[in-house]
Amino acid sequence: MRGWSTSDIPDLTGRLAVVTGANSGLGQVTALELARKGARVVLACRSAARGEAAVGRIRREVPRADVELLVLDLGDLGSVHTCARRLPYDRIDLLVNNAGVMAVPYGTTADGFETQFGVNHLGHFALTGLLLPRLLATPGARIVTVSSLMHALANIDPRDLNSRQRYGRWISYARSKTANLLFTHELARRLAARGADVVAVAAHPGYAATNLQTAGPRAEGRRGAERVMEVANRVFAQSAEAGALPVLYAATADGVRADEFFGPWFGMWRGAPARSWRAPWTVDDAVSRRLWEESVRLTGVSYDSLAP
Repeated sequence: MRGWSTSDIPDLTGRLAVVTGANSGLGQVTALELARKGARVVLACRSAARGEAAVGRIRREVPRADVELLVLDLGDLGSVHTCARRLPYDRIDLLVNNAGVMAVPYGTTADGFETQFGVNHLGHFALTGLLLPRLLATPGARIVTVSSLMHALANIDPRDLNSRQRYGRWISYARSKTANLLFTHELARRLAARGADVVAVAAHPGYAATNLQTAGPRAEGRRGAERVMEVANRVFAQSAEAGALPVLYAATADGVRADEFFGPWFGMWRGAPARSWRAPWTVDDAVSRRLWEESVRLTGVSYDSLAP
């Protein structure tokens, strides 16, 4: 797959894709390139204004683009349910769980979950479960969940999933990204047990320059830290366009297998997509099963469509 680029994305005419967090960064690039190849793309965004602006940018870049906005706040399970209910399609070819927050100050979602765990994992867990019947009804559907190399900093703590006992912005971010990989691992296992041909995979962008790096410091008013991240993005990071390539590969390339993890080939930092290293705890069946059961309990989304 060395050298793989957006020109290798196959024709997607007739396919329907849902991309969360598609108003900026990796999500917008992903939505743009899928639309460029003919897919109908639903941009699921928290802000209606920023989402509409992203729709406009994509249509200016690709005048024939078939794109639309659906409001989705992953930090509010009520919004997740509303989004799933309002999605006016009975089949989905591709779900890209991309939206997220990184290293933000301690806070909680509308439902009382720690923000990073609630948005990055629980919101996507609920959305995927609610949309799964439509994915199962679509031959060859895929679910791509965007994790991060930062997952390697920490495993989840099943006794303190919401970081109530001790909070560190980077450790909690890493735990949420580990949760993304454990979710993919368990979802792939359950899909296989059901005999479904939906493929659940994960990807990461390496170090890509997006607004994620500066959002946390900005939220805390740490202007010095924000400037450091801005400089680091300019000097060390690859572009959002390059960072989105592993996501697009996982979403569209031939030969992608369940529970694979893709990232940039050069030091897992930058470059064309390749299969990526992942921490051994992200393929632990017992831990992934426990996280799944807790996620069902916390969200109330039971994945009945995967019942034998």
